[in-house]
Amino acid sequence: MEDKKTDGKPADEALNKEDVLSAEHEIEDGAACVEEETETRKKKDPRDEKIEELTDRLQRNMAEFDNFRKRTEKEKSAMFEVGARDIVERILPVVDNFERGLAAVPEEEKGSAFAEGMEMIYKQLMKTLEEAGVKPIEAVGNPFDPSFHNAVLHVEDESLGENVISQELQKGYTYRDTVVRHSMVQVAN
Repeated sequence: MEDKKTDGKPADEALNKEDVLSAEHEIEDGAACVEEETETRKKKDPRDEKIEELTDRLQRNMAEFDNFRKRTEKEKSAMFEVGARDIVERILPVVDNFERGLAAVPEEEKGSAFAEGMEMIYKQLMKTLEEAGVKPIEAVGNPFDPSFHNAVLHVEDESLGENVISQELQKGYTYRDTVVRHSMVQVAN
């Protein structure tokens, strides 16, 4: 069999050259389209550019404002906590005096109207403090914990275990799980 020749060349070679030339023209046309598209993008409408700029600025301002709002809420909450804690610290000596006054009432006068009135006021004050988040720290019979207790005395007592609180000299209080005043205690060794 004989190969067909076109222009003195085999048919396969002629086809390949035509395909290559055709492909080159397509690539050139595609490159020209890409260049035109790029130029079109560069030549955006100034109004579109301004819209994009303003949209970006608005989004940044909104994010900045949201961060400011969150930071302000945290600061406000922290200031409230500090203020409330300060008030609690100022009320605790009053509570101590109520307790001392109630302890000083003689046994024969415990049923008097005055003693009962004092007891009711003390209970109301303690209930109000508890509702506000103030709680007394449990001490007597519990192990000594420096996070909650301040040891001012040590005694030898075999009936109690080591580092167990034997007596509470001044009550300690917590406000929302933070110590406002440590309990002054006597610890058994």
